[in-house]
Amino acid sequence: MLEKKRFYIDGEWVTPSGGQELAVIDPSTEEACAVILLGDEADANAAVAAAKRAFPAWSGTEPASRLEYVERLLEIYKRRAPEMAKAISQEMGAPIDMALASQVGAGAYHIANFITAFKDFQFLRPLGPHAPNDRIQMDAIGVVGLITPWNWPMNQVTLKVVPALLAGCTMVLKPSEVAPLSSMLFAEYIDEAGFPKGVFNLVNGDGAGVGTHLSSHPDIEMISFTGSTRAGIAISKVAAESLKRVVLELGGKGANIVFADADPSAVKRGVLHCFNNTGQSCNAPTRMLVERSIYDRVVEEAKTVAEGVAVDSSHKPGKHIGPLSSEAQFRKVQDLIQKGIDEGARLVTGGVGRPDGQNRGYFVRPTVFADVNNQMTIAREEIFGPVLSIIPFDGEEQAIEIANDTPYGLTNYVQSSDGEKRNRVASRLKSGMVEMNGNPRAPGAPFGGVKASGRAREGGVWGIEEFLEPKAISGWTAQS
Repeated sequence: MLEKKRFYIDGEWVTPSGGQELAVIDPSTEEACAVILLGDEADANAAVAAAKRAFPAWSGTEPASRLEYVERLLEIYKRRAPEMAKAISQEMGAPIDMALASQVGAGAYHIANFITAFKDFQFLRPLGPHAPNDRIQMDAIGVVGLITPWNWPMNQVTLKVVPALLAGCTMVLKPSEVAPLSSMLFAEYIDEAGFPKGVFNLVNGDGAGVGTHLSSHPDIEMISFTGSTRAGIAISKVAAESLKRVVLELGGKGANIVFADADPSAVKRGVLHCFNNTGQSCNAPTRMLVERSIYDRVVEEAKTVAEGVAVDSSHKPGKHIGPLSSEAQFRKVQDLIQKGIDEGARLVTGGVGRPDGQNRGYFVRPTVFADVNNQMTIAREEIFGPVLSIIPFDGEEQAIEIANDTPYGLTNYVQSSDGEKRNRVASRLKSGMVEMNGNPRAPGAPFGGVKASGRAREGGVWGIEEFLEPKAISGWTAQS
């Protein structure tokens, strides 16, 4: 079993003052794979102090120099990708092949996209031709606190750490205590890349402890948080006392609108997308809204697809889904599946309990409900497991109404061969993102939502600007 009991502060691996041990559980086996220490207020303060000392020099470096550091980081990240995949697979249960291709791959993708966006980034910009003596200067906001989740560890770490580095910020990262090993490995990459001491700091801890200390710390200018809506609200309240910027990427309950003229692969694509990462994605299309004329056929097709999804250990190669990340998550998903049954949804396949052949580990049966209405709990709450709810609709207007009838607003999906209809529907959906006919967002597109999904915009130019503040300067003298 690994012992990971040190924090990365001020360019050194140090023994924390907090001494509470926490076992990291392998969700495939329910056994401890590592032990970490949870930090306390003193550890958070030490990390913030290091970041504060480092900020003047780092923010004052030339952008080209910061870019070189990040380019070295990407090289190291790619070279050590198998290590990262193993860590992610152990800590949160992503199957090893998926962990390498998707979990680790997402991090490399984001770093590369930030590098591309940064090469054309302007820190000093003209206001416009109407104001030749005015400039807008984009300044690093300061020391930032970054709090990341367990479901896509490197996806979220790279979406926060890398743009903050490029912007000229210094930082303290608190990864999820459920999945800390990947972030500790990432800290090794930072160290190997030679970033100046204090620029990047890592402190393990829980939300009530280190998370709260960072959110309330007067020397932190911004908190960037990804996680539950409940935790995002709590962070916002604490952060308000010091008037810091709060950037939240929260939950989702995406609608996947399948019209009668959808392409033949739309249903299979939607089911598999919902179950990807064992359903533990905030942008999962968990509500499949189906036009009534094709409803019965779609339900049967979804059943067939779901029953073809294999569930197995995260340590085995192959195209299967793994366990849920933790016992708490397992119990939550089981309770919500039972609630779906109790509230009258039709269980098409799956249900409560572990899949056949799995008597240990946090494994869940891929589950499809039909005849769901939008007032049922399984249609309202983010389940974060491989559970699909199918809802019928009559016509375009009703589809939009059902899709928007949710507290969340992260990602919605539209499936139709009618381009004008797709465009109409997309323009009226209340979400930060809309993906149509299986076309993913292009590199550099912002990721984020509205309403209870938070207001973050991560990725590309938008992701860098999250960590900057515009300064308006008048009377600027043009350089000769």
